[in-house]
Amino acid sequence: MKQFWIFGYGSLMWRPGFAFRRSGPALIHGYHRRLCVYSHVHRGTPDRPGLVLGLDRGGSCHGVAFEIEASAWDETISYLREREQVTNVYVEKHAAIQLLPLRETVGAVTYIVDRHHPQYAGTLTPQQLRHHVRQGQGISGDCTDYVLNTRDHLRSMNIHDAALEALGLELEAQAATMTEQPSLATSDASPATSTRPRNA
Repeated sequence: MKQFWIFGYGSLMWRPGFAFRRSGPALIHGYHRRLCVYSHVHRGTPDRPGLVLGLDRGGSCHGVAFEIEASAWDETISYLREREQVTNVYVEKHAAIQLLPLRETVGAVTYIVDRHHPQYAGTLTPQQLRHHVRQGQGISGDCTDYVLNTRDHLRSMNIHDAALEALGLELEAQAATMTEQPSLATSDASPATSTRPRNA
């Protein structure tokens, strides 16, 4: 009997938005998860783009596979195309995935980044990553929140993403520094104000 599967590697894993028969951990080879898509809608704007995840060439990626009832397949694909292809930066692809832990191979639909699309960011330096994530603000919210929420969800699913972990630590460290600075400035200013001559 023909099976119908969807492979999710980002927010689709914990917020699929469609009905499914069953789901579980899965692995895809030949692609890896990366912040490589400039977001012009959900987490940024064309003038101040944020970054969102894409499935890019090379390596492998742990995600979640969803089996869809045959009767709901067309409706599910229509929903995913509306959700994932707002600016057509993703290409719908039928690829082989492995269902874990038994490593059963099935075919699944997933969405990989189009490297020829203007929103493809490619490989960014750590400084460029921080810049775009910090500035990104779109209709779905703040890009920093997106990165930290994604990292936390991956952790809860026992998926370790070294790049997101490193970026998350940098963002949290910077946020802590910015929170401390106003209080330090206030405490430093108070004694100076109280002892400064009024006519100085």
